[in-house]
Amino acid sequence: MSKHTVLFELGCEELPPKSLKKLRDALQAETVKGLKDAGLAFDSIEAYAAPRRLALKIVNVDGAQADTQKRFDGPAKQAAFDAEGNPTKALEGFMRGQGITVDQVSTFQAGKVEKVCYLKDVKGQSLDALLPQILQNALDNLPIAKRMRSAASRTEFVRPVKWVVLLKDNDVVDATIQDHKASNVTYGHRFHAPEAITLANADAYLDALRSAYVVASFEERQAIIDQQVKALADEVNAIAIVPADLRDEVTALVEWPVALRASFEERFLAVPQEALITTMQDNQKYFCLVNSDNKLQPYFITVSNIESKDPSQIIEGNEKVVRPRLSDAEFFFLHDQKQPLASRKEKLANMVFQAELGTLWNKSERIAKLAVALAPITGANAADAEKAALLAKCDLTSELVGEFPELQGIAGTYYARLEGENDEVAEALGEQYLPKFAGDVLPKTKTGTTIALADRLDTLTGIFGIGQAPTGSKDPFALRRSAIGILRLVTENELDVSIEDLIKLALAAYGDVLKDHDKTLNDAVAFLEGRYRAKYEDQGVAVDVIQAVQALSPKSPLDFDKRVNAVNHFRALPEAAALAAANKRVANILAKEAAPAGEVVEANLVEDAEKALFAELAKITPVVEPLFAAKDYTGALSALAALRAPVDAFFDGVMVMADDAELKANRLRLLAQLRALFTKVADISVLQH
Repeated sequence: MSKHTVLFELGCEELPPKSLKKLRDALQAETVKGLKDAGLAFDSIEAYAAPRRLALKIVNVDGAQADTQKRFDGPAKQAAFDAEGNPTKALEGFMRGQGITVDQVSTFQAGKVEKVCYLKDVKGQSLDALLPQILQNALDNLPIAKRMRSAASRTEFVRPVKWVVLLKDNDVVDATIQDHKASNVTYGHRFHAPEAITLANADAYLDALRSAYVVASFEERQAIIDQQVKALADEVNAIAIVPADLRDEVTALVEWPVALRASFEERFLAVPQEALITTMQDNQKYFCLVNSDNKLQPYFITVSNIESKDPSQIIEGNEKVVRPRLSDAEFFFLHDQKQPLASRKEKLANMVFQAELGTLWNKSERIAKLAVALAPITGANAADAEKAALLAKCDLTSELVGEFPELQGIAGTYYARLEGENDEVAEALGEQYLPKFAGDVLPKTKTGTTIALADRLDTLTGIFGIGQAPTGSKDPFALRRSAIGILRLVTENELDVSIEDLIKLALAAYGDVLKDHDKTLNDAVAFLEGRYRAKYEDQGVAVDVIQAVQALSPKSPLDFDKRVNAVNHFRALPEAAALAAANKRVANILAKEAAPAGEVVEANLVEDAEKALFAELAKITPVVEPLFAAKDYTGALSALAALRAPVDAFFDGVMVMADDAELKANRLRLLAQLRALFTKVADISVLQH
């Protein structure tokens, strides 16, 4: 069968930059699906995307579908022919329906019945006939939130379509896609080479566009940008901040990338660098430069879409545009300093946190009370924790945060430093929001840890106290994320405190504001304990490991964490599977018949295997008891792994449910003793292998 190289290009008005990569990948995936569904084999598909085009190059695709045979089933052979072998009315009806004669009838075995059928040869369709619909279907299935119509066309797409190229080797495929007749004509850069370009063949695409100032490959453009940005940063001994999303967006904005370095006045560096970086990245799509200490430098890099004969004009233009934005940030920053942070509490008293839970100032006062109560647990200075809590929300009323909401906390840190607050208090104002998302960093200061914990506990307890717990997908106060944050703050800072005690402290800060403290306590504790699974699954811990620990309901997140880590380590040991199975067997036996009270009577041990298990338990118990006491669960379970051989031997050679009542009671006590050792860490019987 003949093989061909196909080029498809859809030329458009500028495509949405944030969606370009996703559109390219979806077009490739949908086309792959269409070709496979049509039975057309190919070697590979290369996908290209630039601001004004999406394109595919399909390498070594079949020139046509393979010829196939389709079977049409008829009646059973017994009902199709009479005793003389002539067609019955049933067969005649089948032949009429298929338009065939008796010599075209075949038979096949359908289970125990032999049936007649017609095997029709189906000629495979050509690639030329199939491609237009495959590509149109792929375009129709692209993930486009809002489609638009262009001019009189009824066909919709994300942007107006200007041209369509569809080549099979050297030939144009006769097709109409998105209401445009396919041709071999494409167009280069809008300014550098706007003339029509006739493609000689499908393989000529990339080179033809490159000579017309278009780098069609997304990855190649990105590599050029990376190289140019690094070179410009190196020239001033700086490091470029290149967020992945911004990098993709800039790549999607240019066909012919030319990076240029510009500068701004050093006086702006007195403004919080987060504000400057935010405005330059979000509004201007610039790459900011920092030094090795991560301090912003008075430069930025812009990526132009043209190769100017006078780059200085582009640089000056960008500097002119960015100056008012930086001036605004500077103005807000200086204006805010006219009012001390602490004096902003009046404005907080007019900002509602939640209708039933009061204002943001009410919340600040509760957090301050809770922070003082938490200080002995976190090791923070109570006075610092109280002061930081009362200042924590004050920057929400500032001009800077009003303009740059993402600077909440960060702005407060700057203002607190300028007002002479110590590092613990100042840093805590920014750290109160950490962690912001799964895997985010935690506060570095003890005061920051205290405020972050107090803030989340206050919100969670309050919302549960007024009966507005998260339901289904609704979680307006992000309590699920807050709960994970609380668990991380406790475990990763090794705070030895129970969830119940934390909620009780939060309830004490609320006082009479919340009516039913008991119900709130139970609901909030249950909710937090329910988040263990999400927390550890995110870390790649198997569900059965989490369930093995949950079976014991440890009260402290730190204790839970140590147990999970121990069971996770134990699960990887070669003895784990056999001991988990043995624990399951023991649990089942003891569930049916509980062990009588009392100690194992050594004189009643008659089988060698039970004597050996008893001796091993007597030897290992004094080894693991100190490990349990020290909460070294990993060490304890690792030591208990040595019981595998005597446990296996016990079940191989001992009948637990003996006829002799004394023997049976003694063996049940022995198994209870074994089970008790393991369940000091977790219910190992839950583990799946």
